[in-house]
Amino acid sequence: VSVLSGSESIGKVPACTRVQHRAAERFPHDDGSLLAARRSLASWDSTRGLNGSLKENRIESGMHGVTLKIVTLLEEPFVMVAENILGQPKRYKGFSIDVLDALAKILGFKYDIYQVGDGKYGSALPNGTWNGMMGELIGKRADLAISAITITPERESVVDFSKRYMDYSVGILMRKSEEKINIFSLLAPFDLAVWACIAAAIPVVGIMIFLLRRIQAVRCQNSAGGHPPPSVSTSLQSAIWIVYGAFVQQGSDSILGSVALRIVMGSWWLFTLIVCSSYTANLAAYLTVSRMDNAVRSFQDLSKQVDLVYGTVRDSAVYEYFRAKGTNPLEQDSTFAELWKTINKNNGFENSVSGPIRRDQEGRNKLYASSVKRESYAFLWDMAVVEYAALTDDDCTLTVAGSSMSTRGYGMALQHGSPYRDLFSQKILELQEKGDLDILKQKATPTPSRRDGRCTSTASPGVFCILAAGLLLALLVAALETWWNSNRCRREQPKEVTTDNSSGQGPGLSLLTQNRAMAATTGPPAPPRPRSRPRPPGPPVLPRDATATLYFMDPAGADASPDLVELQYTQL
Repeated sequence: VSVLSGSESIGKVPACTRVQHRAAERFPHDDGSLLAARRSLASWDSTRGLNGSLKENRIESGMHGVTLKIVTLLEEPFVMVAENILGQPKRYKGFSIDVLDALAKILGFKYDIYQVGDGKYGSALPNGTWNGMMGELIGKRADLAISAITITPERESVVDFSKRYMDYSVGILMRKSEEKINIFSLLAPFDLAVWACIAAAIPVVGIMIFLLRRIQAVRCQNSAGGHPPPSVSTSLQSAIWIVYGAFVQQGSDSILGSVALRIVMGSWWLFTLIVCSSYTANLAAYLTVSRMDNAVRSFQDLSKQVDLVYGTVRDSAVYEYFRAKGTNPLEQDSTFAELWKTINKNNGFENSVSGPIRRDQEGRNKLYASSVKRESYAFLWDMAVVEYAALTDDDCTLTVAGSSMSTRGYGMALQHGSPYRDLFSQKILELQEKGDLDILKQKATPTPSRRDGRCTSTASPGVFCILAAGLLLALLVAALETWWNSNRCRREQPKEVTTDNSSGQGPGLSLLTQNRAMAATTGPPAPPRPRSRPRPPGPPVLPRDATATLYFMDPAGADASPDLVELQYTQL
């Protein structure tokens, strides 16, 4: 057998079923440096024969003129079918395809891609052979395999892997808990006692402002000769309205005169600021927690609950991951042991994803979604895949939980002893260092903001209910005010007053006064002006000894409903 420093023959070893030839075994007196740098070139067993090459071929430059035969498997968002033109070869897209295209552009190679026949990644069979994409590489039918291929020790023993181009972790895909619509969810940030205290504080502060303004009005009336300033309102409802406007941060157009009023309103404004800030913070926290209201958030929660059934795809990398963790005697945490008991129930057939895994993209998506949405089931699979399934769910009913810690990664699988492995690994590290891999990942993954807009919130009905209640109350109050004012005007409408001239100097005078038509006048009328000059408008002039009833508004009640005051007016 040809090795790096010469040749060596392998004799017959009947009792040995597998022989690995290492170049480092030629140096028994090595100090350890060569032994640490050794690399497996090939493997041989009685079933498959020689796997690999005993000649270490390395390609240091580009791959111009090389055409690779690549096998793949559809798995969103790694490999997906693009829109194809009739009669043209199938085109693919996705994160793994973008990475492959970037490497092809840098190294200068071309490739022909096809889908694996059995729709599997690859696992060892009882007879020692491998199925799926691993079997395609071992059988020399493909030069490279690309998809969501996890780098595992079992696979790395029969094929070569490039450096990881994406971290790997296991996620839990499950259905969201049913949202209970509560129209009073807007009141959740505060307790009922707090809302009661706030509701009681508004009229209490309004009454205090009313009393202080009444005192201010009396003091101004005494100092102004019996006429209060028009800017001072003394009605109770206006004071309560000012307090409510300050509470909802709408301000007030009132003028604060005294220092006591300023102290009361300043204290109320500070109280309003603290209450509104606390309400906003508590409401944001409440809505965030309500969206994350799920009993299962980690593998520990999944192992402790009994209502949710969970499983994965049998004989997959995830299945082997939980088998290795659950059967490891050195594992101190019993979480994975409990998970493995449920996953491996009935030899893994009871809780695994049932049904044939079709090779088309739509079939795999429907299989994942239907497995989770039926009854109460949680699907354990690659985190990147289940996150994409949750983000692209049309019903917005799927959620993802699990740990983001990564101990493995996704890589490109090549034939054992492939001369392209080191070159692919080097270029992948360069793409990772420049940040190109992150850009390609963002391109293939949908943004969560686009999907969040379609999801509804339980706080929305409460806002519209408050608005609808306010509109209905306004219509009811408007109808009552219209009915009340019409009856009041009909009841208080003045009658026509007729006065006769006792001295016989002229016919009788009829005077019909209207509500809110003229102001009260207590003094004698102004003397008549010469006819040559126009007479300015003034109070009505009645014949001597004529009496009429006039109505006018009370200035003190300008902010309230105006009261009609009756006054006997006599022309002397």
